[in-house]
Amino acid sequence: MAIMCKNRAMETLRTVAVFVRPGVLPLELGIVHQLFGAAHGATGKPLYDVVTCASAPGPIRTSADFDIQVPHGPQTLAEADTVIIPASEGDPRPDDGVGEALGRIRPGTRIASICTGSFVLAAAGLLTGRKATTHWKSAAEFRCLYPDVELDPDVLYTEDGDILTSAGEAAGIDLCLHMIRRDHGAAIANDVARRVVVAPHREGGQAQFIQRPVPNPQTSSTGTARTWALRHLDRPVTLRELAAQESTSVRTFTRRFKEEVGLSPAQWLIQQRVERARQLLEETDLPVDRIAADAGFGTAASLRQHLLVSVGVSPTAYRTTFRGPG
Repeated sequence: MAIMCKNRAMETLRTVAVFVRPGVLPLELGIVHQLFGAAHGATGKPLYDVVTCASAPGPIRTSADFDIQVPHGPQTLAEADTVIIPASEGDPRPDDGVGEALGRIRPGTRIASICTGSFVLAAAGLLTGRKATTHWKSAAEFRCLYPDVELDPDVLYTEDGDILTSAGEAAGIDLCLHMIRRDHGAAIANDVARRVVVAPHREGGQAQFIQRPVPNPQTSSTGTARTWALRHLDRPVTLRELAAQESTSVRTFTRRFKEEVGLSPAQWLIQQRVERARQLLEETDLPVDRIAADAGFGTAASLRQHLLVSVGVSPTAYRTTFRGPG
């Protein structure tokens, strides 16, 4: 009898409210409905009731230039067990009506955001002093607007008590699976992942998807040295050699380099070697040890160590992400 009661408690229907704003990204709205809607208990019954709400019920224009009919108003937020806020196109900061609507959320309700939906949570003061993330392209703006938030732009999602945030759109999948796993265990979350044909868990964070373009080397007094270094990444490059390209002393060159690039020459060289390795992993079938040599790391072990520090995954995992297995 105790076991039956426990199973009934586990399968209590939980309400997930998706709060949308004009310009909502349809994919993010669909992710929540699809994943939570696919979660079923041992009896086959749904584990979640997923509803869409807004500051006022009615039609809302999406970022894909079509309307959705939102059936519920903000009163739904007061009844939800989980509130999820997806991103909207344009200015990510909410208007006054959104703040008023969020004020209806009961204390202790789990609240989550997808992509730049984190701006809404931050504007409402829900992220002050907490860990959070957002899409890497919006990280600089987020830090400027909300310096009191502990932003980590490299991860796929964060969890700080009852507040969760995720990175770009696809990271919303990782976040939703994480919440389902928290609620009902790995078996249910894995079953949902199989149903929608996604990985139950992804390695690394969004750092592996951030493209870091090389600054234009011709716009500064250390540009010649950087151009030369990029042509010789496959071999050891010394500080004395770099300074010689600019016909200056090592001390002067080091000072100018840091002023112009924001990194020391050694840090910059590692960054460029990592970028070279990433490019080769994405675009070629070269073996990892050959890529390590061409990028100037010398050994596959050294490449693995630097790639793990930089983007959080091994060379093999990184290649699989962008080129598929095998």
